[in-house]
Amino acid sequence: MIGNTAIVLAAGEGTRLRPLTRNRPKPMLPAATKPILTHVFDQLVDAGIDDIVVVVGYQRERVQSHFGPSYRNVPLTYVTQESQLGTGHALLAAESAVDGTCLVINGDQIVDSRIVRDVADAHGTDAAATVALLQRSTVDQYGGVRTNDGNVTSIVENPRDDRDYHLNAGVYVLEPAAFDAVRETEPTAGEHSLVDGLSTLIERGATVSGVVSEGVWLDATYPWDLLEVSFELFDAGVVDGERLTNGLDDATVHESAVIRQPVVVGRDCVVEPGAVVGPYACLGENATVESNALVERSIIDTDTRIGANATAIDCVTGTGVTIGAGSTIPGGPGDVRVEDRIFEGEALGALLADRVTDRGGVTYAPGSIVGPDADIESGTAISGTIAADTGVRS
Repeated sequence: MIGNTAIVLAAGEGTRLRPLTRNRPKPMLPAATKPILTHVFDQLVDAGIDDIVVVVGYQRERVQSHFGPSYRNVPLTYVTQESQLGTGHALLAAESAVDGTCLVINGDQIVDSRIVRDVADAHGTDAAATVALLQRSTVDQYGGVRTNDGNVTSIVENPRDDRDYHLNAGVYVLEPAAFDAVRETEPTAGEHSLVDGLSTLIERGATVSGVVSEGVWLDATYPWDLLEVSFELFDAGVVDGERLTNGLDDATVHESAVIRQPVVVGRDCVVEPGAVVGPYACLGENATVESNALVERSIIDTDTRIGANATAIDCVTGTGVTIGAGSTIPGGPGDVRVEDRIFEGEALGALLADRVTDRGGVTYAPGSIVGPDADIESGTAISGTIAADTGVRS
């Protein structure tokens, strides 16, 4: 067993989720209607953690101003990773804030309390570290772990060979020796890696245990993954999609509107006459769906307005977005450009980053991405990627 302290690594940006992460770090992006980091904290508290150290860095004020000094009566201690130089560097930034054995978890992935408890219960007195593992058909996007008789024999980032691996769930119990190993391991490409530190422990003959869990684990690597993560939260019962968040008293839903479960509707939302919301729709706080609009399989973030007769399917918005009257986001699949790669056939109708203004009657080709503060004139056809702060004319 371990103590009740957890280090949450929440300093990274999440570059592959741009432009949503231009103004906030990945852990603050929405999963359903709550930041990913809220789900992480909930699961830690549910697992019995009563002291949380949060490593912040990129846009750290967004984390600290949102959560403040505590969460669900559990104190939050913030430490800053001044430069994002890897997970090992982030871990060492928190070293002085913990004493002895502690749990470490990524702050940008949703890991349920069962996984936390499983790795805590499995950690023995002879182990320098214990790693939570998952059985997955493919692990090439993440870390692959090979074990023998319950002990980790190797950890490989993005494995491409045909050997059998477990998925590294990004949840660890670490002894002080693990901090030392991370500190003493040479950086790779200028970054200190927690995983490389564990590999150093293994090479030195220390015991690194692995425990396979069947708990829920979700990660959003690319923008369309936010949709899938939210839908899986519904299906796993982590998010209750059969009632409005905080009850009907905190949202205004017209009697002629249609709510098709599962949905989650934040407080102070307004759903006007004839609007159809759901299935698999997430409306953040103070969102408005005007009359006869349709929102389906979408994440509509805080302070966003969907205009009358508009359609939003497979849509992800940032905060403060306006989708004008009669605009159409018909849904995926579409081809999406992320940095210098094209991803074909992804289930993304469109992504509209923070404060995009669509003046109405706009049509979006599947896979469209619009950067923050763009202003789109009425009647425009949008496709591909629109840069931030762009005025788009028909």
